[in-house]
Amino acid sequence: MPKLVFPNEPIFFTFSHLDRLLVFCHDNGASDINIQSGERVLVEVNGVLEPITSRALSQQEVSDLINHIYGPNATASLFSGKDLDTNYRVRVSDDKAYRYRVNITACLFDGYEGIQVTLRTLSSAPPPLDKMALPDILLDAMKLPQGILVISGSTGSGKSTLLSSMIGELVQKEGGKGMKILTYESPVEYVYDEILKPNSVVSQTEIPRFLPSFAAGVRNALRRKPSLILVGEARDQETIEAVIDAALTGHPVYTTVHSNGVADTLRRMVTAFEHAERDARMFDLLESVKVIIWQALVRTPDGQRTPLREYLIINDHVRDHLLKCPVDELVSGIRELLPKYGKRIEDDATEKYEAGLICEEAYKRFTEIKGVH
Repeated sequence: MPKLVFPNEPIFFTFSHLDRLLVFCHDNGASDINIQSGERVLVEVNGVLEPITSRALSQQEVSDLINHIYGPNATASLFSGKDLDTNYRVRVSDDKAYRYRVNITACLFDGYEGIQVTLRTLSSAPPPLDKMALPDILLDAMKLPQGILVISGSTGSGKSTLLSSMIGELVQKEGGKGMKILTYESPVEYVYDEILKPNSVVSQTEIPRFLPSFAAGVRNALRRKPSLILVGEARDQETIEAVIDAALTGHPVYTTVHSNGVADTLRRMVTAFEHAERDARMFDLLESVKVIIWQALVRTPDGQRTPLREYLIINDHVRDHLLKCPVDELVSGIRELLPKYGKRIEDDATEKYEAGLICEEAYKRFTEIKGVH
């Protein structure tokens, strides 16, 4: 793959050069752009970082850029002990713009205060669901009449993309009662303006810009008669509790969790609660969680990326079996059930490697750890 080089690199970066840089990165498939005091600009393409400028940016250049992105008080706020999260938008034409999620964090530079800026590309419309390579059994299981669907994985594993694709599929259907879908995201990544919605509506609320927390978002949703609620991340006790309550009152809820597998996903949700509450909350989770999908993006032989997935569909038998497990045996109980009522990540890796869909490195990563060989 040829090395990316930012054309006509300026001797001093201004905000107009930043916009030109972002358009160049977007047009060349970069998902993340890293700008740091005293370093060259680094971009990530298909999971690989590479520099695209020939010289390092000065502290003054980076400081000017963040004041443009965030506002005139950005540098002062940063060096008072805060990191800054925001969105940035580059208008390309009257009907086209590129969107970015931005984090700005202080760091050391030559022994003094420096700045690192991370910009992640936000796509406009979600990709079609048929591009997600989901098996039919998962496609059917994700269409919840009520209960919780959890997509888990690490940062950048495509959790939000998969959920947004599912929502895009749901709202395009004609006939029926239509859907009122409420999403609470931090930030809003995909938008549905370009998707034809015959008799459905999607209302997207950014946390904490419009409401202070995900838990507040769920409480807000319950006053608005939703057909489906999306909660960007169930990462703390208050949010998980709100998600459970919404599901137990008859609502379908989509959410995400950062974890290292299906078994770890449920364990993390249970252990968010105080020890004395865990048995009761495990019962509530097993009553309300219907599907858990864990995924990771791995390299393909042609240098692209594709998802590997592990999943468990929680039916009555699975629920009854897990309810008999003490909390500290939950992980082993789930692993025992995965081959029959879902799929293990090592089995998905083996199938896709044998079909020539993933590279050997990715195959070994997910099979040697599990002792498949």
